[in-house]
Amino acid sequence: MGALIEGVRRIAVLRANALGDLVLSMPALESLRRAYPQARLTLLGTPWHARFLHGRPGPVDDVVALPPISGISSAESGREAPESLVKELREHRFDLAVQIHGGGRHSNPFVRAIGAPVTAGLCTPDAVRLDLWVPYVHYQHETFRHLEVAALVGGTAEAYEPVIAVTDADRAEVARVYGEPPRGLVALHPGARDPRRRWPARAFAEAADRLGRPVVITGVEAEREVVEEVAAAMRRPAFTAVGTLTVGGLAALYERCDLVVSNDTGPRHLAAAVGTPTVGVYWSGNLINAGPLTRALHRPLVSWTARCPVCGAGGHDPRAGRCPHDESWVAEVTVDAVVEQASDLLGS
Repeated sequence: MGALIEGVRRIAVLRANALGDLVLSMPALESLRRAYPQARLTLLGTPWHARFLHGRPGPVDDVVALPPISGISSAESGREAPESLVKELREHRFDLAVQIHGGGRHSNPFVRAIGAPVTAGLCTPDAVRLDLWVPYVHYQHETFRHLEVAALVGGTAEAYEPVIAVTDADRAEVARVYGEPPRGLVALHPGARDPRRRWPARAFAEAADRLGRPVVITGVEAEREVVEEVAAAMRRPAFTAVGTLTVGGLAALYERCDLVVSNDTGPRHLAAAVGTPTVGVYWSGNLINAGPLTRALHRPLVSWTARCPVCGAGGHDPRAGRCPHDESWVAEVTVDAVVEQASDLLGS
């Protein structure tokens, strides 16, 4: 473990990506908060981070919502950090800037530019070096990756599974939109940003029917089609929650569930972080980087598919390009396996 940095009053942490990425970084953020209890911890994120974390108990004091910047807060090329933004961040006079966003090719120059006397973070071989750094190696669990960075500046971990606080406002949102959720509720989340990580809709439907519980199927607006496909394939009635709740409201809905069955995606991480048991369907490579770390409440089921089901392109080399096919790489996970683990967690 590295030594504490003296005189730290303001800390900037760059983590400007998706829901699951934020959840997996929470243990590292908590470790920085413990190491520097009197410092103000600012997340350099995006507008959704600002909305979600505003007023929420946790290690983050405030959020600077970044505009779209290539390789940092946007996947689009050609979007450079505005000079006015860099100037604004320098005026915060951060004493320590921490990069847990990725390998650093785009993000490390940005972190160095904001003017903190000490920088720490991740570095691929082609990235600009920070003052303190650990190598970014693709196959490493994201939570431990970020804890390694926090340890460079004196951070220590007391827990490894992430925790997200649910607020009264979150619970009120669920009550306003859906009323009183039924007892024994099970949530399904059949979407995922990468279609290859999606367990088949018919499999979700069959598993839910066999569990015999009240069911809610969740998704963002872009996942409406697959949510409706699952609902249509079920023999039992289910209600859908698509684009109706904020991230905080979704957290409160999951808090009311006895179980969440999900693909490897942000909502599964969110459900686990609010204390709800989960069954997750994972491709083997993703399990290494983002699987649950404990098994008392969380059961990952693993697909060992190594090649694209259409063209045979390999999937385990992170340096190889992605083939153009979107067929599921996790369809080999059986309904029996999901129902077995779900039933065990439900005590039925």
